[in-house]
Amino acid sequence: MAHALINDGRNAVDENNVTLANLDADNAGMDMPCLRVTTSVINVRNLRLRTFIGFNPEERAKKQDVVINIEIAYRIGVGAFRDDVDDALNYRNITKNVIEHVEGGQFLLLERLVFEVLAMCSDDPRVNRTRVTIDKPHALRFADSVSLTMEHQADEYDSEEDK
Repeated sequence: MAHALINDGRNAVDENNVTLANLDADNAGMDMPCLRVTTSVINVRNLRLRTFIGFNPEERAKKQDVVINIEIAYRIGVGAFRDDVDDALNYRNITKNVIEHVEGGQFLLLERLVFEVLAMCSDDPRVNRTRVTIDKPHALRFADSVSLTMEHQADEYDSEEDK
């Protein structure tokens, strides 16, 4: 299948993927390979927060630790390879929003907490796939933690709905 390419002399981009060729001719004489980059993945690992989580009276009385792991796959813009911050997903803003939401919230179920974090991380239209795992340490007496993982996969229905 042939792809139409847009070539500005430093980059070649097709309608579905980013193809890089000779990204930076001024890069100290480095020979830059031609790469097809379809997706970038951001991982936020072991974000340790405190929130009200659980439905037992002792769980509702004081904040508990949760450990959040986030994986966000997104379509990267070619400008990001030239250090254009607008073409990259801003993981700092996403993480700040998650921290504010989790620490300011009250949740009976881990399922609700994971779902809400997943929704926040999937909000940008460039996001293809999101996976969120939240651990609740000390939830069970003889276990290090209990965790729940949810994933979201953007598909054609999602993109049609957004139009």
